[in-house]
Amino acid sequence: MAEKKVSLPAKLINGGVAGLVGVTCVFPIDLAKTRLQNQQGLQIYKGMLDCLAKTVRSEGYFGCYRGAAVNLTLVTPEKAIKLAANDVFRQTLSKDGYLPLWAEVLAGCGAGTCQVVVTTPMEMLKIQLQDAGRLAAQRPAATSAQAAAGPAPSLAAPPPSRASPSTRPSATGITMELVKTRGLAGLYRGAGATPNEDVPFSMIYFPLFANLNALGQEGAANVQARAPLWQSFASGCVAGSVAAVAVTPLDVIKTRLQTLQKGEGEDTYKGIIDCTRRIMRREGPSAFLKGATCRALVIAPLFGIAQGVYFLGVGEAVLG
Repeated sequence: MAEKKVSLPAKLINGGVAGLVGVTCVFPIDLAKTRLQNQQGLQIYKGMLDCLAKTVRSEGYFGCYRGAAVNLTLVTPEKAIKLAANDVFRQTLSKDGYLPLWAEVLAGCGAGTCQVVVTTPMEMLKIQLQDAGRLAAQRPAATSAQAAAGPAPSLAAPPPSRASPSTRPSATGITMELVKTRGLAGLYRGAGATPNEDVPFSMIYFPLFANLNALGQEGAANVQARAPLWQSFASGCVAGSVAAVAVTPLDVIKTRLQTLQKGEGEDTYKGIIDCTRRIMRREGPSAFLKGATCRALVIAPLFGIAQGVYFLGVGEAVLG
């Protein structure tokens, strides 16, 4: 199917708006995913709903949006780069409107590689802010566990009292501390793990989305007509959930490597291989699927909404 050509500025606007709308809708689930993936030993949360309920109780409703400011600030260039780069690579690699599967995968690989420059600092800062509540909940739970006579470490702990705003880390404070102690390279902690997760995701997601979105369009009178909004949304949801679950083990490793503050008895990792070995040894293979349900519930609507908004043509309308 021939793809309608849209200017690069319009693509960037479409991607930015799509990212803002999508992230706002699914951010609380993403916060639960981060906290569940970082749990080692003492289990503060039993699952996604338990995590969200305890977060609201201990930190208030807006506690579910811890780190959202960083994400919303940087998701605009991140989604703009990712979605626009994929389109540019697809148009470059296509021959007479035809794009073979290997070229679709290569275009997704290029898009994922381009976004890493923005994604790594955003993910690193977001993870610190999202995980702060879990660490605060773990401290009184660990103290109670030590005081009691041999309690099982897997028992869920009661939610902590609401934390004082002054004790909560801020994106500015984390950024300044990292730049001061490690230079700009500190913002790219875990950079090796980020492309290992983002690039395979894009290589699976974009070809799958393009083929699902093209279903039923081959026989259309106007082959350049866009798919209906519902079809782009549904295609984004299906492709996003499949790709998200497929790369969840890589996302767990990335989340662990990018977490700066560890809880009581939690491992610090030297790199991707060390992280993989320690998780396998201490927690077993199932640990690599922690947060898989949350991740699918985040990515599916996020990319469904993003692709739907992206294909609405906001950029074209703005630029006339």
